[in-house]
Amino acid sequence: MSDNFGRDAAETLVSGLGRRRFMGVVAAFGTLTAATGCTSTQAAAPGGSGTASAAGTASGAAGSTPSGGFGEILQPNSGTISGDAYLASTPEDVLWGYVPTVHATPVLSIRSGQTVTIDALSHEGILEDQGRNPLEYFGGLGVPESSILQDAVSIAAEYNRTPRNFDKDGPHIVTGPVAVEGAEPGDVLKIETLEAIPRVPYGVVSSRHGKGGLAVQPDVLPPAGITLEEVMPPVTTDNRASGIPSDYGNVSVFTAIEDGKAVMTSGDMKVRFALRPFLGMMGVAFAESDGLTSPEANSVPPTLGGGNIDIRHLGPGSTFYLPVKADGALFYVGDPHMGMGDGEVALTAMEGSLRGTFRLTVCKPGSGNAPSVAYTYPFGETKDAWIPIGLSDPDGLAGGGVTGDLNVAMRRAIINALDFLQNDRGMDRAIAYAYLSAAADFAVSQVVDRTVGVHGLINKADFA
Repeated sequence: MSDNFGRDAAETLVSGLGRRRFMGVVAAFGTLTAATGCTSTQAAAPGGSGTASAAGTASGAAGSTPSGGFGEILQPNSGTISGDAYLASTPEDVLWGYVPTVHATPVLSIRSGQTVTIDALSHEGILEDQGRNPLEYFGGLGVPESSILQDAVSIAAEYNRTPRNFDKDGPHIVTGPVAVEGAEPGDVLKIETLEAIPRVPYGVVSSRHGKGGLAVQPDVLPPAGITLEEVMPPVTTDNRASGIPSDYGNVSVFTAIEDGKAVMTSGDMKVRFALRPFLGMMGVAFAESDGLTSPEANSVPPTLGGGNIDIRHLGPGSTFYLPVKADGALFYVGDPHMGMGDGEVALTAMEGSLRGTFRLTVCKPGSGNAPSVAYTYPFGETKDAWIPIGLSDPDGLAGGGVTGDLNVAMRRAIINALDFLQNDRGMDRAIAYAYLSAAADFAVSQVVDRTVGVHGLINKADFA
């Protein structure tokens, strides 16, 4: 472990803090006038379960500050909390491997235009193939106990809301849902990411047998276009037949943060790359199934309700629009990423827990305050670009393998781009098609989430 890592950290939270619902929902009281282009109201104190605190900070707790310049370890309820409401990840309220359905009960309610800060928790370091004990897993990598998140310890040890099946369930810790008052089916939820702050100075990138861009297929066959010898992780290390996840032979690469950069070590080589934190999973309730562990609610495939969309451009300063299917929209987050390349080829990004702050605003049909495409399909935006999205299986019903077709996702991204340029920008469709070919970029979002994705980047400056 580097000397720049959180050494000599101070004492963290008081004894017992971080357990049960006490660390669950902290609603900051006050008012807000939403300065957004969509429906908003004067916001009073948000509803939901929890404990009140002074606006902007959590009471009764202090985070630890490691040496080496990283800053504060953002334990639950510690440090600066900038949202009008706060939501932690607790064993009672999160879902592990599944997302909320339209029948879910919200754990917090806010008004349109308010902001919420959510302590999103990474699943890496607590999964069954890593021992389901973050104190042992990260401690074995040289991480001091004060730099291991207490919500990770609590969930790994105490989660029993649903049974866990490592081979069937999604890996993600899903926090929420948050109800937004006034949201109704047919609306759009506008999600502005205001902050995505690393909670710890490290992350993990994992590659697991049978998953990822070079995964072995059933019956020990290579995917089309490569040989069995080119499969990753190598088939010779595949021990899934043991039935014991910690013996499967999966690969997890610990990645430290040093001087604001991610650092991977390979022998004597150190590779440094930029951090680009964002929430890989932002969604609203989509599945209509009953029960918490319906296959339609598995956390792995993204859907028309968003979810595990994995588009790296959707970090701070971005806006994500999702069609609403349930009263209150039922917003949730998970899969926090500290950095990811387009494609996410090995299976995961640099996974690491983040503190995200979001403004959630309801957009009504006919208001002109959301892209027209967004009433039926996810759509993204940054200050520089519009981001049409295509998914290979927008209902998320593909089988357990990576069965999505990138060609399908690409075609849908093109069509959504054309619809946007024609209907929202007033461009002739044939000319828009030519423009996309000449000037827009289309990239693979990810090839590892069963439902694969493509996103376009349309430069706003071209329309100045």
